[in-house]
Amino acid sequence: MDIDLMDVNYAKDFFGPLYMYVMDENITDIDINGLLGEGGIWITDCNSRRKSCFNKAVTREFIENFSQRISNLVSKPFNKLYPVLEGETPELRITIVHESVSVNGRSVSIRKTPKVTRLNMKNIINQGYCDETILAMLKDFVKDHKNIVVVGEPGAGKTELCKFLSGFIDEKERVITIEDTPEWHYSSLFPNRDCVELRINNQMGYSEAIKTCMRLNPKWIMLSEARSREVVHLIESFSTGVRGMTTMHTSDVRNIPDRIENMAGGERDVSRMENDIFTFIDVGILVRRKTVRGNDGVEDVVRYIDQICLFDRDCGDNHTTMLVEEGRVLYETEKFKRGA
Repeated sequence: MDIDLMDVNYAKDFFGPLYMYVMDENITDIDINGLLGEGGIWITDCNSRRKSCFNKAVTREFIENFSQRISNLVSKPFNKLYPVLEGETPELRITIVHESVSVNGRSVSIRKTPKVTRLNMKNIINQGYCDETILAMLKDFVKDHKNIVVVGEPGAGKTELCKFLSGFIDEKERVITIEDTPEWHYSSLFPNRDCVELRINNQMGYSEAIKTCMRLNPKWIMLSEARSREVVHLIESFSTGVRGMTTMHTSDVRNIPDRIENMAGGERDVSRMENDIFTFIDVGILVRRKTVRGNDGVEDVVRYIDQICLFDRDCGDNHTTMLVEEGRVLYETEKFKRGA
């Protein structure tokens, strides 16, 4: 979908009263629930704080016109027969749901996927995301070419952590990203590095993309999220010596092997699959978020690394070693040298 946000006049005309929210760097999500009055528009900022906004210019007529613009751009119908309309730009993901299935009225969600990484060496410490010991661990995992799985609930910031970690990859090593919605922006974040960005669509699914990766001479495969049986092909690629990162939904790093086995859906023998997981997955990291009320009574959302574990298979036995629990370092360990 071609929307040039740098063309101010065009973007203002296109987004109308939503333009100021779209261009505000502190806003990550713009949600319209169909009510349009008080409580109809909700804004989420970079700290996951949500607030209701009232904008009298966001009328039903505007929403209908905006829907038509998106429909024209993506060349897809939007009506009772086709009640969900989706469009994307390099930095926006737009979803509109028709009033025939949205009880309150036509709803709109705009999610930003900016070409920036919100974590850096300074704020990761200052914001309490992790301490210096854990930060050193994270850097070592990447420098030592560990295969990393980042887990957590939706909105915890799993992809943001992966984006941060990918910054430690050697600039001479080829990286291939696989996503259905562009969020990693590896080529934009690191423009002088060797990267191929693959986009999932109706012609190429996740499994096919991973197979294609192996013909593109990767050193790293970055899968935005492991959701289903493609995880089998990901582990198979790791078995060849390719390194990688991915995210998935689970609430404890110790559940990662079971989660992968469930996603595999019986495509592989269970015992063999479990052994492969402990052989070719090295690190599990859990990211959490919690709400903290400050002295001024304002609630803030804080993200932090809750758990880190190492997976290993030695002498026929599978082991999970917890390094970090509840944000505290249990003990430090020598670096894994396997696959470095």
